[in-house]
Order: sequence, then C-alpha cells, then structure tokens
Amino acid sequence: MFTLPTLDPLELLFRFGAAIAIGFAIGLQRELGKGKKSKRIPAGERTFALLGLSGALAAMLADILQSPVVFIIIILLLGLLAGFSYFIGAWREDRIGYTTEVAVLITVMVGALSYWGLIALAVAIGVSTTVILSIKFQTTRLVRALTQEDVNSALQLAVISAIVLPVLPQTIALSPPFDVLVPFKLWLMVVFISGLSFLAYVSIKILGSEQGIGVTGFLGGLVSSTATTATFSQRSRERPDLGLPFAFAIMVAWTTMFPRVLVLVGVLNRILLGRVWLPMALAGVVGFGYAVYLYLRQRSDESSDIEFTNPFDLGLAIRFGVLYALVLLVARAAQIFFGDSGVIVSSILSGLADVNAITLTLSELSISGGLTLSTAARGIVFAALANVAAKSGIVVVSASPPLRRLMLPGLVLVLLTGLISTALFIN
Repeated sequence: MFTLPTLDPLELLFRFGAAIAIGFAIGLQRELGKGKKSKRIPAGERTFALLGLSGALAAMLADILQSPVVFIIIILLLGLLAGFSYFIGAWREDRIGYTTEVAVLITVMVGALSYWGLIALAVAIGVSTTVILSIKFQTTRLVRALTQEDVNSALQLAVISAIVLPVLPQTIALSPPFDVLVPFKLWLMVVFISGLSFLAYVSIKILGSEQGIGVTGFLGGLVSSTATTATFSQRSRERPDLGLPFAFAIMVAWTTMFPRVLVLVGVLNRILLGRVWLPMALAGVVGFGYAVYLYLRQRSDESSDIEFTNPFDLGLAIRFGVLYALVLLVARAAQIFFGDSGVIVSSILSGLADVNAITLTLSELSISGGLTLSTAARGIVFAALANVAAKSGIVVVSASPPLRRLMLPGLVLVLLTGLISTALFIN
C-alpha cells in the first residue's frame, strides 16, 4: 500500500529544486576544476544535478513505499555505478584517485536530505563539499611545502592546547590584585601565541609570504593585535629584509582593533557609542591609510619566494605570557587603588594589557555604575591608544631596526589623531 507525501506542492518543488541546485553547484566545480587540458571527466554539472535529483527521488520513493530498503538499494546502485566509472577511468586513462566518485555519493545523500526538509544542512554540506573540492591546489602546495619539523611543531601545539590547557585551574583563591593571575587564562594566551605563529607559517606556505603575512595580521588583529605584534616582531629578527611585509601585518592588526572595540561598545551601550565612535574611527582610518602605504611599497619591493623555519616558538610564547601576567597584575592593582576617581589612569593601565576588558567595564559602568558618558568615552579611547603604545613597546624591544623605523610614523600618526580627536569631539 502506497502512502503519498502530504507536503504542499510548492514545498515539494522547493526541496527538489534545492537538491538539483546543490548537485549542479558541485558538478560545476568538478567541470571547471578539471581545467581546459582535461578531455573528459566522469561527471559534470548536469550529471551531478541529476544525482542530487536521484537522491531526492530515492528518499521520496522510500517514503511512499514506507520502506528504507528502497532508498538503500538505490544508493547501492548509484555507488556501484560510480565504482564502475572509476575502474573504467583508471583502466583507460590511468586515472588514480576517486574524489569525484565520493562527491557523487555525497551529492546523492544531500539530495535525500533536501527531500527530508533538512535544507540548511544540505546546503551547508554542499557548500563544504564544493570548497573542499576547490582547494586542491592550495592543499597540494601545503603538503609539498611542509616538513617533518612542521608536523612535530603542530603536534607540540596540540599537546599544549588539548592536554595541558584543560587541566589548569580556571579559578584562583588569591586576594586582589593577584586574583587576576588565573593559570587557565594565562596559559590560554600562551596557546594563542603559539597557534598564531603556526597559523602565520601555514598561511605563508599556502598563499605566499606577502599574502600570508597580511591575512595573518588581519586575523590576529580580530583576536589579539598584541599577540600579532609579538609574533611578527620576533620574526623580523630572523628576516630583517622583510620589514615592509611585517610592518604592514602589524599595522593591519593595530587598525583592526579600533572597529572591534566599537562593536563591543555598540553591543553594550549604543548611547556611549555615539560619543566614542568618531575619535576611534579617525584613528583607525589613519592607521589603515598608513597600512595601505606600506602595502603598496612592499608589493613592488618584496619577493614572495620566502622560506621560514621553526614556526612554533614556545619560548617566545611563554615569555609573552609572563609579560602579559605582569602587566595585567599592575593594571588590576591600579584599578583597586585609584577607584572610580582614577578611571582614566586605570583605563590607560588596563589598556596596556587588554583593551577588551576595560571597554566592557566602562560600557557597563556608564549604564549602571554612575560613570559619565564623557569619562567612559575618554577612558575607552585612552585605553585603545595605550594599547597601541604598549604594542609599540614590544616592537621597540623585540623587532629588528628596519621594522622599528617603519612602524614609528604610523605610531605617531595614530596616537596624535586619537588624542586630538578626543580633545575636540569628546566633552
């Protein structure tokens, strides 16, 4: 006895349409991914669109007949067809590898998911499959470029991240200001520094030195521009001739901090955002302009054919973790001793260690703590500028002389812009 689907016809068409569209997208990648030199491929965009449709029809027939056996049989038949195609291709064309055949099975199952109404999941799997199929060149380049030392570094990073970090205490029973020295949080920063260094190395391997350094500068700035500064400053001692790309990456990381702070303020206190956005935006625009200047210079002057060694520097990460703990301790003590009356001083000191924490604190205090909007806005801007100054200190201490000279004009421009705009626009 048959049981016809009770879905609305438009909904049914939408689900089948999604199955066809996802299959077409995967097949289009397979067609284009082979390039013009390939004379034939096992399946193209039309075949993959039909495979997605086949998966949806198989799921529908199993639903009508109330038997999953029908679906399983259809999947097996299509799997046998893909296997037969693989062996024919391997025999006639000496083709090794069955990526397309695996993609065929995924497309059929994605079509079934579409019929079952799991459209979002089907689209996510389809997009992920297309991306994986599209990055063959980058992954091949990465595998060929990696060495055994790189693999060992990745394993060490995994050990300190997955084994050491989870067992550290997340709370500490010490009186202020020592209560901020939480082992888990401090080691988390060590893990981040190590991960950022390895990320920079991998991105350089995949994209080339200039592009990889710039991308890492941006990504690092989204999370911790201080960590990015420490990483590339140390790298500049190994390769002082790459001062321009490293300066560009650091400046990008510094500039990324300003919009990130504005987002935090906007989420917590939109009224305060109206006071603080202009000085922060102006400082960010000036920093971005100087980064563009560095980028244009290094695009014409620097080569992308660069080899880096020892991407994982645990010693540098630990030294930075100790420095971070010391600055954090000083900032916490300043907050306790100065209190609300010394909010500007404590903001500057807190900004030396972490601008996110003081931004959240001042945004909240301006709502419920009796802190005026002007004072909170000045505190946030000064904390951001202090953070830039602290990062410039890292450059002075650990960077190569060429990098220090390149960063000085950008530092002066950003600090002057922030101070002048704060005096003019925050009252």
